[in-house]
Amino acid sequence: MNVKHCLSVVVVTLFVGSAAHADSLAELSDSFWAFRALEQPLSDDDLPRIERPRDFAISWTAASVAKRIAQLEGFEARWSQLAPAPGTPVHEQVNYRLMGSAIARVRWELVVQRSWRNDPLFYVYQTIGPLHALLLQPPPFDEARQLALVARLREIPATIAAARQNLDDIRRPFAQLAIDDLDGIAARIDRMETALAPQLRADNLRALRAAKPAAVKALTDYRSWLETRLPDAKPDTAIGRDNYLYFLRNVALLPYTPEELLAMSRQEWARSVAFEAYQQERNAGTADAPLFANVDAQIEAERVQEEKIRRYLVEHRILSVPAWMQHYRNRLLPDYLEPLQGYGETDDLTGPSRLDSNGTSYIRRPSPDLGFFYLSTARDPRPIIVHEGVPGHYFQLALGWHQPDLIRRHYYDSAANEGIGFYAEEMMLQSGLFDDNAQTRQTIYSFMRLRALRVEVDVKLALGEFSIQQAADYLERTVPVDKATAIQEAARFASLPGQAISYQIGKLQITQLLSDTRRAQGKDFSLQRFHDFVWTNGNVPLSLQRWELLGDATDVPAPVAAPH
Repeated sequence: MNVKHCLSVVVVTLFVGSAAHADSLAELSDSFWAFRALEQPLSDDDLPRIERPRDFAISWTAASVAKRIAQLEGFEARWSQLAPAPGTPVHEQVNYRLMGSAIARVRWELVVQRSWRNDPLFYVYQTIGPLHALLLQPPPFDEARQLALVARLREIPATIAAARQNLDDIRRPFAQLAIDDLDGIAARIDRMETALAPQLRADNLRALRAAKPAAVKALTDYRSWLETRLPDAKPDTAIGRDNYLYFLRNVALLPYTPEELLAMSRQEWARSVAFEAYQQERNAGTADAPLFANVDAQIEAERVQEEKIRRYLVEHRILSVPAWMQHYRNRLLPDYLEPLQGYGETDDLTGPSRLDSNGTSYIRRPSPDLGFFYLSTARDPRPIIVHEGVPGHYFQLALGWHQPDLIRRHYYDSAANEGIGFYAEEMMLQSGLFDDNAQTRQTIYSFMRLRALRVEVDVKLALGEFSIQQAADYLERTVPVDKATAIQEAARFASLPGQAISYQIGKLQITQLLSDTRRAQGKDFSLQRFHDFVWTNGNVPLSLQRWELLGDATDVPAPVAAPH
């Protein structure tokens, strides 16, 4: 049964039933986020973490996809009927556009981007990704998590069977990346199971071992099947200009064209190169900062520095730190997570129901052979603390999950989230946090160069001006970064168009908003009050934050029709 046939069976009841009753934005929000907790696909993007219900099950059959598309159309109809009247308070209008953005993201994923039909790597994330996600929270492994691990392993054969049915538009670069990612997968899952065994109850371990052979066979057979499909797969991965504009206008709520994004990134690239050149001259003749002697020394240094940064934020009136806010901590990457570390970000940023838990970032043993970001933390943990921990992602997400407004608590947006993380790096640099370490200042500028280049790579991949390999080569020689980091970055950008622009463009939106707010408020402007507003609403696209803070809706783009 194909998707179109399944859709015709379910669309009438779902579409009409969703839109027929008296409705409100709160009711739409409740039902949509419940749907999203079941439907949202997994990816290696590190921000859209989501708490799933206990009865969550992964299914990508043609019937499941058809049902989701029908539900999507019902949500779109309900949203359209709830359009606010003129004079509605701005807060409510912002929430209305938030819901429109969240619903448009589902159309982007299922109907426009269609990774479930063209990207074999998508199914790697739907099979191994859930295992990786369940391993992130530090021990102990409670009964619910143990049972979920077994359930996710048991679902792999059915998910792979669905992949073989759905992938009727395979793109060769994505297929090759999936083949590469599945190389040695049997040995990896064996190592995971062996290392995980002490964490599991005997009966759950037996169930895990019983489910493993079928899961491993499905994954290895999938890899072999993809190899036979490579010769006939299409070479291009570009989403195309019209589709990209749909993402910018309807999902990210960005007012810019691709050409404007490129111009903005080139200016920031030049700025970061100039600043790094100044710093290199200041550092001339000085040796690189030493690596930590061992992992325990690095963990302790991170603990001390994270607490210093929290005090620094308050003492310098940069950002409020609530008393309930927990900490962001380093741990050595556990043996059971190490085999799957390439299938997602190795950090646990907690969630709405775990605000009493510390965030965790898993680190590797200090070594000169580490990749770009891990090598920086092996010398000074602060740049990554600032972006990923405090005041960056962990801190900002915890504030968002503490939001009393449920629509904003559940909503996420990479441009705002990653923009805040990137903005925090230079904010803390300019405020003086890194004045004690000239080498770390240079590290911050190298991060700036990478984030500026990401925009160019994202846009050119989306428009078909770069292949994945060309993008990787460009990153490797221009940032520069190691080959493995470059190909990983390029592959992510191609499979998640629009995500890589979020760092630089979000940061630029924040600095523009700060400038305009300071001018508007004059002597009443407070940097701490401004940052508290942005961080508390950090999941909200910055064009909407501008509307709410300044009453200026000029950056909020009008929705465009989805391309066919």
